[in-house]
Amino acid sequence: MIKIHLVRVLLDRQISSKELTDKIGIIPANLSILKTGKAKGIRFDMLNKLCEVLKCQPGDLMSFDNDAS
Repeated sequence: MIKIHLVRVLLDRQISSKELTDKIGIIPANLSILKTGKAKGIRFDMLNKLCEVLKCQPGDLMSFDNDAS
């Protein structure tokens, strides 16, 4: 199972959800879906924007947990 760490990265970078939505051009509802891990997928262009704005690597935003179901 893929785990999303977007909330932690936002806190570490001291960036609000509102600021992030403004910078990457998505609506708050879609960011919420990403933050809660309810997204079924993510486009590479969105992942690129997230990494660019948050100055991080894709692995900072998500991880794979083989034991989770």
